[in-house]
Amino acid sequence: MAKIKKNSHKVLYRKYSSNIKYIMMVLTVLIITYFLPKQPRFRYEFEKGKVWLNKDLVSPFSFAILKTLPQVIIDKKDALENVLPIYRYNNDLFNGVQEAYLNEFDVKWQTNSFPEKEKQTYKTASYNLLKSIYARGIIALNPKHQGNGKNYDISLLNNNVTKPVSTQDLFTVQSALDYFKSNFKAPNVKIKEVIENLVEDHLQPNLIFDEKLTTIVQNSTVNSLSTTHGMVQKGELIIARNNVIDEDTYQKLQSFKATYEAQTKTIGDSRLVYLGQILLVGFALTLQMVFLFMFRKDIFADNRQLSLLLLVITTMLLALTWAIKLNLPSLYYIPFCIVPIIIRILFDTRLALYLHLLVILIAGFFVPNSFEFVFYQTTAGMVAIYSIRNLIKREQLLLSALFILTAYFICFVGIGLLREGSFQEIEWMNFVPFIVSVLLSLLAYPLIYAFERVFGITSDVALIELTNTNNKLLRELAFKAPGTFQHSLQVANLAEAAIFKIGGNSLLVRAGALYHDIGKIENPQYFIENQNTGISPHDKLPYEQSAQIIIKHVHKGIEITRKHQLPESVIDFIRTHHGNTRVDYFYQSFLKNSPEKFVDENIFRYPGPIPFSKETGVLMLADSVEAASRSLKNPDAQSINDLVERIIDYKLEQNQLDNCDLTLKDLETIKLIFKTMLMSIYHVRIDYLQNV
Repeated sequence: MAKIKKNSHKVLYRKYSSNIKYIMMVLTVLIITYFLPKQPRFRYEFEKGKVWLNKDLVSPFSFAILKTLPQVIIDKKDALENVLPIYRYNNDLFNGVQEAYLNEFDVKWQTNSFPEKEKQTYKTASYNLLKSIYARGIIALNPKHQGNGKNYDISLLNNNVTKPVSTQDLFTVQSALDYFKSNFKAPNVKIKEVIENLVEDHLQPNLIFDEKLTTIVQNSTVNSLSTTHGMVQKGELIIARNNVIDEDTYQKLQSFKATYEAQTKTIGDSRLVYLGQILLVGFALTLQMVFLFMFRKDIFADNRQLSLLLLVITTMLLALTWAIKLNLPSLYYIPFCIVPIIIRILFDTRLALYLHLLVILIAGFFVPNSFEFVFYQTTAGMVAIYSIRNLIKREQLLLSALFILTAYFICFVGIGLLREGSFQEIEWMNFVPFIVSVLLSLLAYPLIYAFERVFGITSDVALIELTNTNNKLLRELAFKAPGTFQHSLQVANLAEAAIFKIGGNSLLVRAGALYHDIGKIENPQYFIENQNTGISPHDKLPYEQSAQIIIKHVHKGIEITRKHQLPESVIDFIRTHHGNTRVDYFYQSFLKNSPEKFVDENIFRYPGPIPFSKETGVLMLADSVEAASRSLKNPDAQSINDLVERIIDYKLEQNQLDNCDLTLKDLETIKLIFKTMLMSIYHVRIDYLQNV
């Protein structure tokens, strides 16, 4: 049985990596279109107060005219006001009151030694009066139902039959007591007082508010309300071309759109709708792939970075689908501006704008007032991109959020005035979703960190952290190899100044320069900048071994930085800063002292590769120039000038700059910057009189 090789999956990945990107694109299209709404899209866009620029619109079917939302709210309010609170008799209450009253009456009568022959007369009279009070009903007035007046109307339920009653026709506990006192006659004042007190103790409301039944009646009433008023018959003209869309016409158009979309859910062929979505989304993503192939080949070739872009697109469009299905009050709650922020920080301005436009254009097919939506999001996205040129401070993200909110506000007011023609008519509460959207866009900051870790992308924020000389690895370099550390700082200054002038990523160059010699931590004493005693350990070693120790710092640097999880974009500077040049000192020494021996030049040659970008090319030149400048015994303008010219010409002769994008003009600029900075470092005075 054949065995599967340990790294066979990596071999397969490299072999079919070009096909994987297309598989990812197809999967992205299928995922996005699978979740998008599947009903045909209404073909007309319209706004209240605008001119109808389409052809005369004649209704192809009959439909009811929907009431406006304010009208529906008013109707509901009126309906609820007409639903009376329902109270029901508590029949069991009087049975308990009756028994307790009669028993206590006998006790009170006997305790007060009233005449026994009068007992039944008073007992019967007071009981009948108490019974009539309960029969009429005692209510506890509810402040929630009173409104501005004391009394209110209720619906009184008795034996499953309701009748409207005013609370003024019913008793409260106090009015029931007053009624008893005024109608109960007793010549004996003492007897009258005792019986009145006894009655007062047994008065309590027997009309109970039935909140559950009242709520049921209210809901039933609201649900039975009609949400339409009037009809538009089939063949009837809805609006003629060049007519202004007034309030009534706008409501007819809204009703026509709602009816059309409801019908197409059952009548339209969802498979053809799905096909249309696949064509549109697929075409848009194909344009993205063409853009990357033509202008960002590095991203096109890197499946991890490409998968990040497809993930961002998919996530935002799925969020839109989720919002549509949940019927959110406004789709502007979705933080679309998070897309240009993330892409701008992780990649560049052009790609951020392109990707944002792609997402917005696709989303425009599924949102109401699509032109307005596209205008809002496009302008806000552009402001987001412009406001974050480089994220090097945390407050920049907050300032960007403020700028985005300002852009939204300007568009909101402008569109409001264009539509309403009055500040008073603008519905300012509709701006709340934009505020929420901007606040959600602040999630970009933690997402950027997550994307960096997962997809291996290095942002400016990460580079700033790496260039902090107080981090663990650079502190170790400064302690173990102080000469190398000082050399790295000088190289960083030279390379950063040069790349800033000719155009490039100065932060990346600085990070690469600080770590390019990190491998010298292992054997710092073998490198001349760390030798303070004047005795070199190379004196006791063969030239081949010395060369290998020097070359080894490249391999060791890659090993150390990968162990500390530094990004590959920084490790590239370690791999390329010597290209595939020779360690000429030991090579020439070997030839001079052992002319009879066969020499394998590869023993004295760095493994490469040669620099492949402006940044790595500039670092190679800065490293060589700075190292060579330390050998100048009496540095002056002429010697520095000759040194820089000689070093850079040598790199050209050795074909070390063939793969980087440095032009001859760039090289002249680099030379001038190196000369100027080296003269400043070595305090060389310019002879102005000689120049004159």
